[in-house]
Amino acid sequence: MAPETEKVLYCMLAMQRHPWEQGVCAQALYEAGKDELWIPMAYDAIRRQAEDGRLAAIGGKEAVSDPAANGEVCLRAWERTVNPYYLQGAERMLDYLLHDAPRTADGIICHNNVSFHEGYSARQLWIDGLYMVPPFLAAMGGTEEAAGQIRGYIRHLFDEQAGLFFHIIDTESGRFVRKVHWATGNGWALMGLARVIEAAGEQGREKIREELAGFLQRLLDSMLALQCPDGRFHDVLDDEDSFPDGTSSLMMAATVFRGILHGYVSGTCFEKAEAAYRSAIGRIDGIGLVRGVCGCPDFLAEGTSAEAQAAFLMADAWHRKLQQHC
Repeated sequence: MAPETEKVLYCMLAMQRHPWEQGVCAQALYEAGKDELWIPMAYDAIRRQAEDGRLAAIGGKEAVSDPAANGEVCLRAWERTVNPYYLQGAERMLDYLLHDAPRTADGIICHNNVSFHEGYSARQLWIDGLYMVPPFLAAMGGTEEAAGQIRGYIRHLFDEQAGLFFHIIDTESGRFVRKVHWATGNGWALMGLARVIEAAGEQGREKIREELAGFLQRLLDSMLALQCPDGRFHDVLDDEDSFPDGTSSLMMAATVFRGILHGYVSGTCFEKAEAAYRSAIGRIDGIGLVRGVCGCPDFLAEGTSAEAQAAFLMADAWHRKLQQHC
């Protein structure tokens, strides 16, 4: 691991984390092969598991889909350690999703159990959730359920004309809460799709793999058509007045590198992913923060974030794996 990558890792570990951040950070460390770090993060996600099964339950109990981002590392920790503590944590998270989590009228797991926006119901879907829930369902053997959830996101949030996802919809009223093609949201979707595609392949579910791989390539092509000259995307992909964002471009790069390695992304995408990766390296500051990204806590302006750090580690890990394979 290069010195700048280690700095990014240390900064990520120092950041405060909500459930989705704990999950994506632990997953990044898992993909980077840092067992000594992601297994303790899985341990703590279970220590902070709510009674109903939601993992890493910090900062309130309104999150429905975000806690599931911690699920796969709990499963993998059980595989590494054979300690039933980890499997029980993963199974309780799965039980919550399958039996207790609120759903839309057509069965798609909602993002929260409350509405953060006046005049809207809690029956909202956020495209972020495509990363949080389906990969965990697939890892636990529920590839059909994962694919069904993804099809629901496509029905409710995919803009056929643009080939991109909108951000948030209130399914009860049919009104969009945030009808923009948010770059990071589409990045979440890419990374979630990639993991379900790989799980489907490992489980011999070739029809699902082919279906989702074709869709991923379509989404990827739509995003890459809007890539900025510096390798990033605008925060709202098709709004040139929005600030440039590097989180989404790193999510894209991680997806492209792993997708080429596993044979479901076209090799013609490599150069654009490489440009995004190199651009991010040039924006790591002296202490290891990835700059020039969509920033916490509200993700409406440029700043820094745990998911930007995690996305860099993922892109770096898959870049190294692809280079080793070649």
